[in-house]
Amino acid sequence: MPQFVIERDMPGVGKLGADDLKGASQTSCSVLRQLGPEIQWVHSYVTDDKIYCIYRAPSEDLLREHATTAGFPANSIAEVRATIDPTTAE
Repeated sequence: MPQFVIERDMPGVGKLGADDLKGASQTSCSVLRQLGPEIQWVHSYVTDDKIYCIYRAPSEDLLREHATTAGFPANSIAEVRATIDPTTAE
């Protein structure tokens, strides 16, 4: 299944506490259950003003539906074409 990186512009998100992040995660998971097993949230990276989310889904449209339903921005969505790490250099 294709994997995507979603960039979410959310000023100040890095200052949120554990309870706020838990609430956002619960909202996301609730919408994922509604949309069915084709869409999977892998993990997210929270920075000062953005969240970068890794998802598996059959299409960008399903990811946009998730974002709209959950009330999260999806400022850009890019399909992952390859994964590299230090072992790629060997």
